[in-house]
Amino acid sequence: MIGKRDRKHEHERILDVDASMQGSLVFKDPVNLKINGRFEGTLNTKGNLMIGEHATVNADIAGDSIIIAGKVNGNIHAVKELKLIAPGCVVGDIKTPLLSIAEGAVFEGRCSMLARSKSEEAHRANMMTAEELAKYLEVEVGVVSEWATSGKLPGMKEGDSWRFDRSRVDEWVADGKIK
Repeated sequence: MIGKRDRKHEHERILDVDASMQGSLVFKDPVNLKINGRFEGTLNTKGNLMIGEHATVNADIAGDSIIIAGKVNGNIHAVKELKLIAPGCVVGDIKTPLLSIAEGAVFEGRCSMLARSKSEEAHRANMMTAEELAKYLEVEVGVVSEWATSGKLPGMKEGDSWRFDRSRVDEWVADGKIK
């Protein structure tokens, strides 16, 4: 049974957005997020995400459990599950271990449902390209490449490109090595 205090805390984590927004939304702590309006950009959530029936989302989405009843144009990575309910419409690629598409919902794209170990999945989710890291650190891509090539920034060279583990980069930043 959920105590009064727990219920209040759980209620405080609900975010219901009925507006037009552009940009990047990142939630590092679990939240129950519902989008009812227009959103364009990137969306990275922990917890539950609901795209309402009247919502239009042009974004790549990453989250734990995702329910879509509106329109989404973009790639979706659901760590736990993805439910597409009528009149929902997704145009883009889906990656999830558990997928449910209800009658009346529309999906156009590719779907990958191969289960990976949780540690491998977590590691892959934390990996960033030089371009993604440049946006994350709010610097030019050339600066990221220079730091990586000189050994100042922890990264791995894969062919001609660099890959960075977000948690190692966060430690690097916290240690004050970014200049």
